[in-house]
Amino acid sequence: MKKLFLLAFALTVSSVALFAQGGGGGFQRRTVEERVKMIHEKMDSAFKPGEAKLKEIDEVFTTYYKGQDKLREEMMGSGERPDPQVMREKMQPLTDERDSKLKKILTEEQYKKWKEEIEPSMRPQRGPRQ
Repeated sequence: MKKLFLLAFALTVSSVALFAQGGGGGFQRRTVEERVKMIHEKMDSAFKPGEAKLKEIDEVFTTYYKGQDKLREEMMGSGERPDPQVMREKMQPLTDERDSKLKKILTEEQYKKWKEEIEPSMRPQRGPRQ
């Protein structure tokens, strides 16, 4: 009876540990809408640009994130993991286009704050690999 109890306890503890780690390390990418909403909130709290400008910003990021997802799908379609450097190079034109549109919407000071403070805070934070 004691061995059965210890076995059940060990299984429970290991199950809890697995679920606490996200079911074995699975990662779900946010949807385009979720990512745009995050940007919308950050930009609104940082600059208070007004509804018209926020709508323009949302459109810029919707286009950017959809393009990013399309490129990622194309590169992952081969079944092998693409080289991060190649992926970065292919996504650079999307980023450049996004930035040129943002420069037209934001003031020079706002754009500088976006590049130096807000954009870095939006990058996914990855913990140490095990």
